[in-house]
Amino acid sequence: MALETFSDVLAFVHVVREGSFTRASALLGVSPSALSHAVRGLETRLGVRLLTRTTRNIATTEAGERLFNSVAPRFDDIDAEVAAVKDLRDKPVGTIRITSAEHAATSVLWPKLSRVMRDYPDINVEISIDYTMADIVSQRFDAGVRVGDQVAKDMIAVRISPDLRMAVVGAPEYFAARSTPRSPQELTRHDCIRLRLPTHGGFLPWDLDRDGEEAKYPVSGQWVFNNSSSIARAALAGCGLAYVPEDMVLEDIAAGRLMRVLQDWCSPYPGYHLYYPSRRQSSGALAVIVEALRHRA
Repeated sequence: MALETFSDVLAFVHVVREGSFTRASALLGVSPSALSHAVRGLETRLGVRLLTRTTRNIATTEAGERLFNSVAPRFDDIDAEVAAVKDLRDKPVGTIRITSAEHAATSVLWPKLSRVMRDYPDINVEISIDYTMADIVSQRFDAGVRVGDQVAKDMIAVRISPDLRMAVVGAPEYFAARSTPRSPQELTRHDCIRLRLPTHGGFLPWDLDRDGEEAKYPVSGQWVFNNSSSIARAALAGCGLAYVPEDMVLEDIAAGRLMRVLQDWCSPYPGYHLYYPSRRQSSGALAVIVEALRHRA
């Protein structure tokens, strides 16, 4: 259908609904004469009369009645769909994909998002556990989670956790046969449970720090895992020393299932941040996620 015919059919529908060229012209914001010209043009192209005009009112002919009953509901459907699309500007909807390390996902993302997502049934959240510094743009993630000093400068970063600390722990069973390390140098004489990172197959370094004095000593041991929760379980089983986020093992330390060592060498470091490329590209759904995760001291 030509655009001119489409607009003339729409004009015809409004005239029939309003029962008046004057009222329809006011609704459409055109002059009555322009509206009358549009309907006459439609009649000319169709080769049939659609309206019977008198000085007081208008009435549809048989052809006009058939055309109105056929096309008017379709225009209603179009109006409804356009309105529904406009609603998406204000109604959070869609899938948000987030890449995150395991600890951030279990200690921050899950507890915070699980409390609010039930209020947004049209938002889907997909969390991908990954220890690499993923390129969220090329890998089609909406956002990523990393500690504050690892976020690229061209990203928008929102703090989602307080500062964090690591902990070096071992089970009483392990220390029954081993001396307690008093300095990072002594870790070389211990079985250390290591975390292998996917990037280049390397290990997560045990970055120890005391009052600005950094210590990076190579550690070794019988066990290697690719996630922190498995390392904590191995430590509980007496398999060696673990270097894990403090909050993962606080309950076990308090219960005596694990013993903490080198605590003065585990200084706080920047907490987790949610990062994404640009505010201009953020959706309503992402805005909900950001506000749900935002850290409030």
